[in-house]
Amino acid sequence: MSDIKTDLIGSAPRICVDHAGSGELLLLMHGIGGNRTNWAEQISQLARHFHVVAWDARGYGGSDDYDGPLEFSDYTHDVIRVLDHFGAAKAHIAGLSMGGRIAMDLAEKYPDRILSLTLIDTHPGFGHLSEEKKAEFIRLRKEPLMNGMEPKDIAGPVAKTLIGPKASEAAYQRLVESMTALHKESYIKSIEATVRSPNHERLEDIRVPTHVIVGEDDRLTPPDIGRHIADRITGAELTIIPNAGHLVNIEQPEAFNAAMLSFLKPRRFKTLSDGVRSG
Repeated sequence: MSDIKTDLIGSAPRICVDHAGSGELLLLMHGIGGNRTNWAEQISQLARHFHVVAWDARGYGGSDDYDGPLEFSDYTHDVIRVLDHFGAAKAHIAGLSMGGRIAMDLAEKYPDRILSLTLIDTHPGFGHLSEEKKAEFIRLRKEPLMNGMEPKDIAGPVAKTLIGPKASEAAYQRLVESMTALHKESYIKSIEATVRSPNHERLEDIRVPTHVIVGEDDRLTPPDIGRHIADRITGAELTIIPNAGHLVNIEQPEAFNAAMLSFLKPRRFKTLSDGVRSG
């Protein structure tokens, strides 16, 4: 799509977004190793029906790095900054992996800003791990970087653990490129904040239309985790995409886009529970 625009939103840190289309706002949020370019095929297709915004979370892609520690909720508050920038009282929120956890946190902290949720290849948190296991999880991922490696040095091996066995070479290379572009210090902060943030325990309180999407071959967040999330949210729909691993939107973009539109299009311009018509 030729009319994609890039905005830098706010300050300290500025948030970089690509956006296109018109109508209700649909925010797409990448995973811990991603950036806004992961959603290229989604912007080109979904922008025919929505105002699609793909962000770089703080410390990723074109967004600013930042001083001091990171609280996981900082990402959630940044979402509100993005919605406010576009004048969107409510938006459709979609997030993959870490982005899905941000979406769940948004549902807890700002439920009145959400039209619908799409939770993609994600999980409720690391609360099932002991503090010792959390520390070890973080150490294994930080240590190579703290010892002098750069994101480009770990991109290939990590990508192989995420990509599905039937993924194309092009999909694998896109994931490698995405991880190579990581901001090293911000990525380390993301690992720590993501693992140490509390589980999302209030899924039963979610009252907006929710769609859970998971790749059939996802080894990091397998379909059973998606089923568990969908079972806890009243009325949630579950879609399992065949021949896809953790990066389902990159590995099977046509099937993913079709699933997104099948869920979202009937929910455009619906009368909301507070009596306000969206759009």
